Amino acid sequence: MTSPNGSNAGLGDLIRDPDEAIRRMDDWAAGFAAKAERYQAAQAETERLRLTATSGDGAVSVTVGADGTVTDLTFSNKVKSFPLEELSRAILTTMRRAQSGIAERVAGVMAENLGDEDRDTRTALLDSLRGRFPDPDEPDDPAAPPAAGPPPVPPAPAGGAGIPPASSTPSTPPASPPPGRRPGSDPDEQDNNPW
Repeated sequence: MTSPNGSNAGLGDLIRDPDEAIRRMDDWAAGFAAKAERYQAAQAETERLRLTATSGDGAVSVTVGADGTVTDLTFSNKVKSFPLEELSRAILTTMRRAQSGIAERVAGVMAENLGDEDRDTRTALLDSLRGRFPDPDEPDDPAAPPAAGPPPVPPAPAGGAGIPPASSTPSTPPASPPPGRRPGSDPDEQDNNPW
């Protein structure tokens, strides 16, 4: 509805035409209800998502839900000969591989159910999922240079007191404080400190 000057109907126009006001409120409520239904459908479908990854040797399979929790863990007979450390590493690596697919699957569910609605909300949610469940095959910080050897030795301070050169022979480690005590801490204070 436009006013005589060609602009959109204002509050005064709606007051003069209560039927138009009611129709607009009904349209708004119907649109809101339809949007809520789409979000509920997306949530229900997301909750049903299951992603499974299998270790390269086929010994371990891990299934996770969209929240990253493990919903199934299976082993082949190969694990009988695995040392426990190797088995736990295979489980964690396989679990992370399954979890790394969560963001893409959730993105697909959202696109299917919500179309282009709420791009900012979707971007924030998917970025959060990618942060929580990164691809285990990618480095943590691709911009960080790879570590190369020990850190450089700082130059000697002015005034003559230099840093002794590093020895090629193994040295004795510095004496450590007794367990449960920090160097230089007051024993009475230590008992009240939770860490």
